[in-house]
Amino acid sequence: MPATGYVMVVAVVLIVLALVYYLVSTIVALRQITSGLDDVIASVGEIVEKSAPVAEVVTTINAQFDVILGALPGIARKAAVVAERRPR
Repeated sequence: MPATGYVMVVAVVLIVLALVYYLVSTIVALRQITSGLDDVIASVGEIVEKSAPVAEVVTTINAQFDVILGALPGIARKAAVVAERRPR
């Protein structure tokens, strides 16, 4: 085999090795990312579970807030009447 044949074989082997290195390092990085995402997903699940009772509390607060807002015009009228009766 002539020298150019050996050079060609060495070049192909180096290219294949470079591709293998690149692909293996990509696989390792993707596994690390997957592991990190698993941890994050578990943490988010815990947060969702712990915040579930908040929905009921917010609904109750909103219902009471609507009652308060409905009463404000009457309270404002009474305050205006009291202010008018107050001596100056």
